[in-house]
Parts: sequence; structure tokens; C-alpha cells
Amino acid sequence: MVYRLRQLIGLHINASDGAIGKVKDVYFDDHSWTIRYLVLATETFLSDRQVLISPVSVTSIDWDNKVVQVKLTVQQVKDSPSIDTDKPVSRQHEADYFDHYGYPYYWTDPAIWIKATYPMTPGKSDAVAHNATGPRGESPLDSRLQSAAEVTGYRLLTSAESIGHVEDFLLDSVTWAIRYLIVDTRNWLPGKHVVIPPGWIKQVDWDDDAVHVAVSPDSVKGAPEFDSGTEFSRAYESSLYKHYQRDPYWQ
Repeated sequence: MVYRLRQLIGLHINASDGAIGKVKDVYFDDHSWTIRYLVLATETFLSDRQVLISPVSVTSIDWDNKVVQVKLTVQQVKDSPSIDTDKPVSRQHEADYFDHYGYPYYWTDPAIWIKATYPMTPGKSDAVAHNATGPRGESPLDSRLQSAAEVTGYRLLTSAESIGHVEDFLLDSVTWAIRYLIVDTRNWLPGKHVVIPPGWIKQVDWDDDAVHVAVSPDSVKGAPEFDSGTEFSRAYESSLYKHYQRDPYWQ
């Protein structure tokens, strides 16, 4: 199952012993395009401080009552390392955060979530020093986190021309991976929305607010239209990959 990111924004977060805030934004890593943190506004008890919540701690999402339940206590959240979400989150900050909760470091393994494709139940991590390099050789202090709120609005470009802008994201409800970017092409194809998987991205120009994708303008013009009012089914996904003549991710 996939759902729109905007459905997650604004949901209440409940710890085991009380409410702790609302979802304000999410951070994803720009290698696997997986949500690593929910950014919370916690003005009710932390003097307007913003904190991060890992999907590892999420036990359920009640869409009807707009509540995300996490297996944390209010005190654990209060005692969590302070992180300035207006600045890039360093790998050292992440290490401090994961140490606080006793979670294994996700960046030390090539799998999305430490030898798995979904957030694992917290457990004792292998002995990994804070200065350990990641599985792709990145510096221990380099983080690959990006704000979804910041990327929303980025232009989508093919090699030839602009095809629209990022309007939203579709998230996998099990893995927390970003499965698709929802692209608004109304300034190019009146009234049409399409979806593009992150795997088709060639480059993201963070300075120029642009996403370069490896698809042609003509293929986008003929792509199956995304309709947020209908169920996002496997049949739609199959037609999408067939249109672009690409192998689907589930194979």
C-alpha cells in the first residue's frame, strides 16, 4: 500500500503515556529515498522545540483518528538529543540520536533497514564506532538527509525540457520508501499529474531546485495519468512500468 505524504503531515504523535506533538515534515536520505525521520513540532511540552522520530519506533497509524502511535515514552522524547532542524543534520547527530534510543545505525548496512526492507524492532546493535564509514564509503560525518518540504516544488527536467514540478510524494506503508514523486505538469500538460519513481532520477541539483530524470518528454506526455481520487493499485503500477518499458521494482 502507498499513501501520499501530505496525508501524514499534521497527524498527532502519541507516545505510550501521552501526546508528544504533530508531524511537521519528514527527512529522507537521498540515496535510497527512504524516510528516516518524522520531524515533530512539540510546542505543547518542549518550548516549541522540534524533535525527530524514527519510523523504527512507529507501531501503527490510525488514519481515521489521525494518530501515529510510537513505542516511546514522553520522557524518552524529552531527553532525546537536541537537533536544530533548520540546519543540516550531521551523521554525528544521528549517531547520538540512535544511541539514545538504542537503535542500530541504518547507514552501516546496504539494506534499507539493517539487513531488512522494513524498520526493525529496536535491539542491540553490532559494535559500530561513530566514525565508521557507511556501506557506500561515505564519510562518517556526511548525512544524506533531505527535507521533503524543501524538495516539494522542485522542477522536474528531462534532458530536453522542464516537465513540471514536484507536488507530493507517494510513500510505501511497509518500508517507508518513497515509491514515487507526484509531478504536476499543468504548466506543460494542462490538468495532468504523473508519477516518477526515484530510481529514474539521474541527478538532483540541490542548488538550482531541480530534479533531472531519465525519461523523455514524449513518454511523459503519454504516461498513465495519476488520479489521487482513485485507488493506487498494482494494476496502475504495472501499466506505468509497461508504458515506460521498465522492469517494475517488485520484480
